[in-house]
Amino acid sequence: MTSLLSGRGLVKRYGSAYALAGVDIDIAAGEAIAIVGPSGSGKTSLLHVLAGILKADEGAITLGGQRIDQLSETRRSELRRTEFGFVFQSGMLVAELTAEENVALPLLLGGRDRGMAISTARTWLDRLGLTGKETRRPGELSGGEAQRVAIARALAHRPKVIFADEPTGALDTRTGHATISALVDAAQETGAAVIVVTHDREIAAMMPRTVAIRDGRIEQPVAAQ
Repeated sequence: MTSLLSGRGLVKRYGSAYALAGVDIDIAAGEAIAIVGPSGSGKTSLLHVLAGILKADEGAITLGGQRIDQLSETRRSELRRTEFGFVFQSGMLVAELTAEENVALPLLLGGRDRGMAISTARTWLDRLGLTGKETRRPGELSGGEAQRVAIARALAHRPKVIFADEPTGALDTRTGHATISALVDAAQETGAAVIVVTHDREIAAMMPRTVAIRDGRIEQPVAAQ
């Protein structure tokens, strides 16, 4: 299996405490993986380091065989905008924008024509079962609908990797399961890898592969479901 995204010897410290204590991890293109562990285990730190949001104190990260941990902050920011997509627990939608405008935002920031960006946004909203909700603002959507808008936004620019940090944390069980299914199914359409950080074992069980982390170390490198 050829790795798309890899981390080697990843270390992240906060003072004398280790959030990551030498983590090795490989994610293949199109793979869906859950990272699980108790609170404070290092799972969110791992996601943020892999995504270039945080810089590791030690170790190397490669995307498509190219080192990305040594890039400048400007280049890492560009990488996050073009090659990565993000889904967070709260959705982090812009309250003043409609659903289609929220989805189109990354495309517009990347210089895409507004008409094309809105058309792409509507296509993704339709794929995710939100036909008719295009002009609604986040406050007019249910929690599950808002998270599907966030998923559409993460996928619209066809990233190589989607990072999802507790994407079902604010949802009830049924809606959470439906949201994860929508995320994984939609990502498979584009060939994007999906990395989901979750404390929910039921959500993790829906993913083809699970990595467990405890005290900043990989406890269970590969656990096939």
